[in-house]
Amino acid sequence: MSDQEQGYFTEENSAEVVISRNANAKNERLAEVMAVVTKHLHAAVKEIEPTQEEWFEAIQFLTKVGHACNDWRQEFILLSDSLGVSMLVDAINNRKPSGASESTVLGPFHVEDAPELPMGADICLDQKGEPMLVRGRITGTDGQPIANAKIDVWQANDEGFYDVQQKGLQPDFNLRGVFRTGADGTYHFKGVKPKYYPIPDDGPVGQMLTQLGRHPYRPAHLHYILEADGFDTLITHIFDPDDPYIHSDAVFGVKESLLAKFDLIEDPARISAAGFDRPYYEVVHDFVLAPKS
Repeated sequence: MSDQEQGYFTEENSAEVVISRNANAKNERLAEVMAVVTKHLHAAVKEIEPTQEEWFEAIQFLTKVGHACNDWRQEFILLSDSLGVSMLVDAINNRKPSGASESTVLGPFHVEDAPELPMGADICLDQKGEPMLVRGRITGTDGQPIANAKIDVWQANDEGFYDVQQKGLQPDFNLRGVFRTGADGTYHFKGVKPKYYPIPDDGPVGQMLTQLGRHPYRPAHLHYILEADGFDTLITHIFDPDDPYIHSDAVFGVKESLLAKFDLIEDPARISAAGFDRPYYEVVHDFVLAPKS
Protein backbone atom coordinates (compact mmCIF):
# COMPACT_ATOMS: atom_id res chain seq x y z
CA MET A 1 0.00 0.00 0.00
CA SER A 2 1.41 3.40 -0.98
CA ASP A 3 2.03 6.40 1.29
CA GLN A 4 -0.87 8.18 -0.41
CA GLU A 5 -3.22 5.27 0.36
CA GLN A 6 -1.97 5.11 3.94
CA GLY A 7 -2.39 8.85 4.48
CA TYR A 8 -0.18 11.13 6.54
CA PHE A 9 1.72 9.84 9.56
CA THR A 10 -0.44 9.89 12.69
CA GLU A 11 -0.28 8.28 16.10
CA GLU A 12 -2.94 5.80 15.01
CA ASN A 13 -1.41 4.65 11.70
CA SER A 14 2.29 5.18 12.50
CA ALA A 15 3.46 1.58 11.99
CA GLU A 16 1.49 1.09 8.77
CA VAL A 17 2.94 4.27 7.22
CA VAL A 18 6.52 3.29 8.09
CA ILE A 19 6.05 -0.27 6.82
CA SER A 20 4.60 1.02 3.54
CA ARG A 21 7.82 2.95 2.87
CA ASN A 22 9.66 -0.39 2.66
CA ALA A 23 7.53 -1.69 -0.22
CA ASN A 24 10.47 -1.59 -2.64
CA ALA A 25 12.96 -3.36 -0.36
CA LYS A 26 15.52 -5.39 -2.31
CA ASN A 27 15.47 -8.19 0.23
CA GLU A 28 12.09 -9.79 0.91
CA ARG A 29 13.18 -11.31 4.23
CA LEU A 30 14.52 -7.95 5.42
CA ALA A 31 11.21 -6.28 4.56
CA GLU A 32 9.34 -9.01 6.44
CA VAL A 33 11.56 -8.68 9.51
CA MET A 34 11.39 -4.88 9.56
CA ALA A 35 7.59 -4.96 9.25
CA VAL A 36 7.31 -7.15 12.34
CA VAL A 37 9.90 -5.14 14.31
CA THR A 38 8.26 -1.85 13.36
CA LYS A 39 4.79 -3.08 14.28
CA HIS A 40 5.84 -4.29 17.73
CA LEU A 41 8.14 -1.35 18.44
CA HIS A 42 5.41 1.16 17.67
CA ALA A 43 2.94 -0.85 19.75
CA ALA A 44 5.36 -0.81 22.69
CA VAL A 45 5.89 2.96 22.41
CA LYS A 46 2.12 3.52 22.33
CA GLU A 47 1.66 1.34 25.41
CA ILE A 48 4.57 2.88 27.36
CA GLU A 49 4.01 6.49 26.23
CA PRO A 50 7.58 7.54 27.08
CA THR A 51 8.48 11.15 27.70
CA GLN A 52 11.01 12.78 25.38
CA GLU A 53 13.55 12.54 28.22
CA GLU A 54 12.88 8.81 28.72
CA TRP A 55 13.24 8.07 25.01
CA PHE A 56 16.55 9.95 24.86
CA GLU A 57 17.73 7.96 27.90
CA ALA A 58 16.90 4.75 26.03
CA ILE A 59 18.92 5.93 23.04
CA GLN A 60 21.80 6.86 25.31
CA PHE A 61 21.68 3.38 26.87
CA LEU A 62 21.95 1.68 23.47
CA THR A 63 24.79 4.05 22.55
CA LYS A 64 26.66 3.02 25.70
CA VAL A 65 26.07 -0.64 24.86
CA GLY A 66 27.68 -0.08 21.46
CA HIS A 67 30.63 1.77 22.98
CA ALA A 68 31.23 -1.16 25.35
CA CYS A 69 31.79 -3.57 22.44
CA ASN A 70 35.33 -4.45 21.37
CA ASP A 71 37.33 -7.39 20.00
CA TRP A 72 36.87 -9.49 23.15
CA ARG A 73 33.54 -8.25 24.51
CA GLN A 74 30.14 -8.02 22.79
CA GLU A 75 27.84 -6.03 25.03
CA PHE A 76 24.90 -6.41 22.63
CA ILE A 77 25.12 -10.21 23.00
CA LEU A 78 25.19 -9.65 26.77
CA LEU A 79 22.04 -7.54 26.43
CA SER A 80 20.39 -10.23 24.32
CA ASP A 81 21.40 -12.86 26.87
CA SER A 82 20.11 -10.92 29.86
CA LEU A 83 16.74 -10.28 28.20
CA GLY A 84 16.29 -13.98 27.41
CA VAL A 85 16.39 -13.36 23.66
CA SER A 86 19.50 -15.48 23.07
CA MET A 87 17.87 -18.47 24.74
CA LEU A 88 14.64 -17.91 22.79
CA VAL A 89 16.52 -17.85 19.47
CA ASP A 90 18.39 -20.99 20.57
CA ALA A 91 15.10 -22.73 21.43
CA ILE A 92 13.52 -21.82 18.09
CA ASN A 93 16.53 -23.04 16.13
CA ASN A 94 17.05 -26.22 18.15
CA ARG A 95 13.64 -27.83 18.41
CA LYS A 96 14.39 -31.46 19.21
CA PRO A 97 12.48 -34.66 18.58
CA SER A 98 11.08 -36.41 21.63
CA GLY A 99 13.82 -37.91 23.78
CA ALA A 100 16.73 -35.86 22.42
CA SER A 101 18.85 -33.82 24.83
CA GLU A 102 18.10 -30.12 24.99
CA SER A 103 20.48 -27.37 23.93
CA THR A 104 21.45 -24.11 25.56
CA VAL A 105 23.62 -21.09 24.70
CA LEU A 106 27.26 -21.50 23.63
CA GLY A 107 28.61 -18.77 25.90
CA PRO A 108 31.55 -16.46 25.14
CA PHE A 109 34.44 -18.60 26.39
CA HIS A 110 34.65 -21.50 23.94
CA VAL A 111 38.11 -21.91 22.40
CA GLU A 112 38.80 -23.65 19.10
CA ASP A 113 41.45 -26.36 18.84
CA ALA A 114 41.38 -27.56 22.42
CA PRO A 115 43.65 -30.62 22.76
CA GLU A 116 42.22 -34.07 22.04
CA LEU A 117 42.84 -36.23 25.09
CA PRO A 118 42.61 -39.95 25.89
CA MET A 119 39.33 -40.96 27.49
CA GLY A 120 39.49 -40.50 31.25
CA ALA A 121 42.13 -37.75 31.18
CA ASP A 122 42.15 -34.91 33.70
CA ILE A 123 41.38 -31.56 32.09
CA CYS A 124 42.47 -29.67 35.23
CA LEU A 125 46.10 -28.78 34.55
CA ASP A 126 46.87 -26.84 37.73
CA GLN A 127 45.23 -29.31 40.15
CA LYS A 128 43.40 -26.53 42.00
CA GLY A 129 39.91 -27.08 43.38
CA GLU A 130 37.83 -30.07 44.45
CA PRO A 131 38.35 -33.07 42.12
CA MET A 132 35.46 -34.25 40.00
CA LEU A 133 34.73 -37.27 37.80
CA VAL A 134 32.20 -36.80 34.99
CA ARG A 135 30.84 -39.81 33.13
CA GLY A 136 27.92 -40.88 31.02
CA ARG A 137 26.80 -42.34 27.72
CA ILE A 138 25.93 -40.88 24.33
CA THR A 139 23.17 -42.53 22.31
CA GLY A 140 20.79 -41.78 19.50
CA THR A 141 17.04 -41.42 20.01
CA ASP A 142 16.80 -45.14 19.19
CA GLY A 143 18.84 -45.93 22.30
CA GLN A 144 21.83 -47.23 20.37
CA PRO A 145 25.30 -46.07 21.52
CA ILE A 146 27.13 -43.63 19.28
CA ALA A 147 30.75 -44.56 18.62
CA ASN A 148 33.41 -41.95 17.79
CA ALA A 149 31.24 -39.07 18.99
CA LYS A 150 33.36 -35.96 19.53
CA ILE A 151 32.95 -34.41 22.99
CA ASP A 152 34.31 -30.87 23.38
CA VAL A 153 34.13 -29.87 27.07
CA TRP A 154 35.16 -26.76 28.98
CA GLN A 155 34.44 -25.25 32.35
CA ALA A 156 35.28 -22.47 34.80
CA ASN A 157 37.59 -23.22 37.72
CA ASP A 158 36.72 -23.34 41.40
CA GLU A 159 36.84 -19.54 41.55
CA GLY A 160 34.47 -19.05 38.62
CA PHE A 161 37.03 -18.06 35.99
CA TYR A 162 37.88 -19.56 32.58
CA ASP A 163 41.51 -19.87 31.49
CA VAL A 164 41.09 -17.11 28.89
CA GLN A 165 40.04 -14.72 31.67
CA GLN A 166 43.19 -15.40 33.68
CA LYS A 167 46.05 -15.44 31.20
CA GLY A 168 49.24 -16.08 33.16
CA LEU A 169 47.33 -17.32 36.19
CA GLN A 170 45.86 -20.45 34.59
CA PRO A 171 47.69 -22.68 32.09
CA ASP A 172 46.53 -22.44 28.47
CA PHE A 173 43.68 -24.89 27.78
CA ASN A 174 43.14 -25.42 31.49
CA LEU A 175 39.81 -27.19 32.08
CA ARG A 176 39.30 -27.85 28.37
CA GLY A 177 39.51 -31.03 26.37
CA VAL A 178 38.19 -33.05 23.45
CA PHE A 179 37.30 -36.73 23.82
CA ARG A 180 35.91 -39.41 21.49
CA THR A 181 33.62 -42.23 22.51
CA GLY A 182 34.38 -45.86 21.90
CA ALA A 183 31.99 -48.48 20.56
CA ASP A 184 29.86 -48.44 23.71
CA GLY A 185 29.21 -44.69 23.52
CA THR A 186 30.44 -44.05 27.05
CA TYR A 187 32.63 -41.17 28.16
CA HIS A 188 34.45 -40.14 31.33
CA PHE A 189 36.92 -37.45 32.28
CA LYS A 190 38.24 -35.65 35.35
CA GLY A 191 37.94 -31.97 36.20
CA VAL A 192 37.16 -29.82 39.24
CA LYS A 193 33.83 -28.86 40.75
CA PRO A 194 32.87 -25.60 38.99
CA LYS A 195 31.57 -22.51 40.75
CA TYR A 196 28.92 -19.92 39.88
CA TYR A 197 30.25 -16.71 38.35
CA PRO A 198 28.96 -13.32 37.17
CA ILE A 199 28.53 -12.30 33.57
CA PRO A 200 30.50 -9.06 32.91
CA ASP A 201 28.58 -6.49 34.93
CA ASP A 202 30.85 -3.45 34.78
CA GLY A 203 29.10 -1.96 31.74
CA PRO A 204 25.65 -0.67 30.76
CA VAL A 205 24.04 -4.12 30.86
CA GLY A 206 25.32 -4.64 34.39
CA GLN A 207 23.96 -1.23 35.36
CA MET A 208 20.60 -2.18 33.86
CA LEU A 209 20.50 -5.40 35.89
CA THR A 210 21.28 -3.46 39.07
CA GLN A 211 18.48 -0.99 38.36
CA LEU A 212 16.11 -3.93 37.78
CA GLY A 213 17.11 -5.53 41.06
CA ARG A 214 18.69 -8.51 39.31
CA HIS A 215 21.99 -10.26 40.01
CA PRO A 216 24.52 -11.06 37.23
CA TYR A 217 25.32 -14.66 38.23
CA ARG A 218 25.27 -17.88 36.26
CA PRO A 219 24.95 -21.13 38.25
CA ALA A 220 27.82 -23.61 38.18
CA HIS A 221 27.91 -25.64 34.96
CA LEU A 222 29.99 -27.55 32.43
CA HIS A 223 29.87 -26.83 28.69
CA TYR A 224 29.57 -29.46 25.98
CA ILE A 225 29.62 -29.52 22.19
CA LEU A 226 28.72 -33.01 20.94
CA GLU A 227 29.23 -33.98 17.30
CA ALA A 228 28.78 -37.29 15.49
CA ASP A 229 28.30 -38.32 11.87
CA GLY A 230 24.62 -38.53 10.99
CA PHE A 231 23.47 -36.54 14.01
CA ASP A 232 22.70 -32.91 14.74
CA THR A 233 25.40 -31.08 16.70
CA LEU A 234 24.38 -30.43 20.29
CA ILE A 235 25.59 -27.35 22.17
CA THR A 236 24.59 -27.60 25.80
CA HIS A 237 25.52 -27.41 29.50
CA ILE A 238 24.95 -29.53 32.56
CA PHE A 239 24.15 -27.67 35.78
CA ASP A 240 24.57 -28.23 39.51
CA PRO A 241 20.99 -28.36 40.86
CA ASP A 242 22.19 -27.32 44.33
CA ASP A 243 23.78 -24.10 43.13
CA PRO A 244 22.36 -20.97 44.86
CA TYR A 245 21.58 -19.39 41.47
CA ILE A 246 20.06 -22.44 39.75
CA HIS A 247 16.59 -20.85 39.65
CA SER A 248 17.76 -17.37 38.60
CA ASP A 249 20.41 -17.81 35.88
CA ALA A 250 21.20 -14.31 34.57
CA VAL A 251 20.95 -15.54 30.96
CA PHE A 252 18.04 -18.02 31.40
CA GLY A 253 20.14 -20.98 30.21
CA VAL A 254 18.98 -23.57 32.77
CA LYS A 255 16.60 -26.34 31.69
CA GLU A 256 15.33 -29.03 34.03
CA SER A 257 16.62 -31.81 31.77
CA LEU A 258 20.16 -30.43 32.07
CA LEU A 259 20.38 -30.74 35.86
CA ALA A 260 23.03 -33.27 36.88
CA LYS A 261 23.58 -34.20 40.52
CA PHE A 262 27.08 -33.52 41.86
CA ASP A 263 27.53 -36.35 44.41
CA LEU A 264 30.35 -36.12 46.96
CA ILE A 265 32.12 -39.49 47.14
CA GLU A 266 33.90 -40.14 50.44
CA ASP A 267 34.17 -43.94 50.38
CA PRO A 268 37.92 -44.83 50.41
CA ALA A 269 37.48 -47.77 48.05
CA ARG A 270 35.68 -45.66 45.44
CA ILE A 271 38.20 -42.83 45.87
CA SER A 272 41.05 -45.24 45.18
CA ALA A 273 39.26 -46.92 42.25
CA ALA A 274 38.64 -43.52 40.61
CA GLY A 275 42.33 -42.63 40.91
CA PHE A 276 41.95 -39.83 43.45
CA ASP A 277 43.71 -39.34 46.77
CA ARG A 278 40.86 -37.48 48.49
CA PRO A 279 37.05 -37.21 48.31
CA TYR A 280 35.72 -36.22 44.90
CA TYR A 281 32.49 -35.23 43.20
CA GLU A 282 30.91 -37.62 40.72
CA VAL A 283 28.59 -36.38 37.97
CA VAL A 284 26.69 -38.85 35.80
CA HIS A 285 24.85 -37.51 32.77
CA ASP A 286 23.80 -39.18 29.51
CA PHE A 287 23.15 -37.38 26.24
CA VAL A 288 20.79 -38.32 23.41
CA LEU A 289 21.56 -36.90 19.95
CA ALA A 290 18.91 -36.26 17.33
CA PRO A 291 19.46 -37.81 13.88
CA LYS A 292 19.97 -35.41 10.99
CA SER A 293 16.68 -34.88 9.20
